[in-house]
Amino acid sequence: MSRPAPNWDDLRPRLITGAALIIVGAIEIWLGGLWFASMAALVTGIIIWELVQMCGPLRPQRAIQLAVLTGAMVLFARPLPVVWALLVLAVPAVVGMLALKDRNPRIFFLFAVAVLLAGYGLIVFRDSYSIVWFCWLILIVVATDIAGYFGGRMIGGKKFWPKVSPKKTWAGILSGWAVSAVIGALFLTFTDAGRDIIWISVILSFASQMGDIAQSSVKRRMGVKDSSNLLPGHGGLFDRFDALLGASLFMLLTALVVDVPDLQF
Repeated sequence: MSRPAPNWDDLRPRLITGAALIIVGAIEIWLGGLWFASMAALVTGIIIWELVQMCGPLRPQRAIQLAVLTGAMVLFARPLPVVWALLVLAVPAVVGMLALKDRNPRIFFLFAVAVLLAGYGLIVFRDSYSIVWFCWLILIVVATDIAGYFGGRMIGGKKFWPKVSPKKTWAGILSGWAVSAVIGALFLTFTDAGRDIIWISVILSFASQMGDIAQSSVKRRMGVKDSSNLLPGHGGLFDRFDALLGASLFMLLTALVVDVPDLQF
């Protein structure tokens, strides 16, 4: 029996919204400093608000207050030593957990900690390393998402983890890895990166996919399709930035363990 033709109905709004996000993100990344940190804090706060809606929800006013607290703590943690920054970042996660009480507080806390660390990691990565590294990270995440989307829709086949993310296929996962390896190889041609960047690109791609799958798992557990309806064709910011958050968390942990060299053209 022939496989049904892929459904592309959501492609147009996905492309329009994605293009708008890329333009705004590119400007903020280029500006760096407080501009980028403020955007990262804003996005992190909104994602925590979306997470509250999925796990709780809380009263609208309380949810907004928690989002504002999150953004403020992300900015406040920016100049602090790592140990103190981690303590500051834990505040919104603990406050949210206590506010939710018996409405999935543990799930909220675990995902909130991951989101806060990832948002903080993006700021640290942009502040501490050259824009080349950051462009590499963004390209890997975007290319993995695009390759996974088209690879999964056009090739199909066996599901990667059907109980958690029923739409993800091995074809989409492997397509993301392949494209990421190519991007890593391309960076060898115009930067001073070593050959390790190829396999690191593949691992980063996998980390971004795991961010996506982890977010899918909490949505599935909470019985929701999207984290919110803020972005046409994409759902919420958590739906759009889950892969980037996974990649950011991976790079933050990597930078804490090994010395990440600067990367120049």
